[in-house]
Amino acid sequence: MTLPVAILSGGLATRLRPLTEHIPKALVEVAGRPFVEHQLRLLRQHGIKRAVLCVGYLGESVKTALGDGSRYGLEIEYVFDGEVLLGTGGALRKALPLLGNMFFVLYGDTYLECAYEDIAAQFIASGKLGLMTVFRNTHQWDRSNVLFAHDHILRYDKFNPTSEMKYIDYGLLVFQDKVFEAYPADTSLDLATVCQPLIHRGELAGYEVTRRFYEIGSPAGLEETRRYLQQEQAG
Repeated sequence: MTLPVAILSGGLATRLRPLTEHIPKALVEVAGRPFVEHQLRLLRQHGIKRAVLCVGYLGESVKTALGDGSRYGLEIEYVFDGEVLLGTGGALRKALPLLGNMFFVLYGDTYLECAYEDIAAQFIASGKLGLMTVFRNTHQWDRSNVLFAHDHILRYDKFNPTSEMKYIDYGLLVFQDKVFEAYPADTSLDLATVCQPLIHRGELAGYEVTRRFYEIGSPAGLEETRRYLQQEQAG
């Protein structure tokens, strides 16, 4: 079963200033093309056919650059925050009419080489309302923030991690739409806030990914991702 993907691309990208003063993070050049194009090509390689871009800051320029997605072999639609930034969860709430009853969620600054097909299959088989992919990080790439065991997320805290947390949220999630229907529309909402009640109710499954993530959310991450994608293209 092929699921659509919501790509969260509405952030202000303040850590990349001045690079992002006039372009959104999605259009930052990485290895010869806008970063979002790398994401779209990777998704298409894994059989994904539809993407919904949740955009905010300079979002019209993203739509102008990508169009309807046909040149990437994808169908692309757009949801705009509007005058008020909705946050990651609020943007997904607004995008629900375009996403169907189950969908992937991908952050707009991450490049994730993982088994999308297997992740979708495990989510469906779990019968849970959500699934978070995790990577055994042990503080190597960033602060570990997830307690994970037996295919379940037991605790997730970005701000107060504990020593027993060995995993980090990888950046790819899967949800049923009913998770977001419980929240009011057009209000700011963080995705981490959405995850907490699911964890408490045992409704957030986990999937361990073994291949590291790449991200362009910081200057150091951007440079590392550039080097990696350049090597991939050369090889």
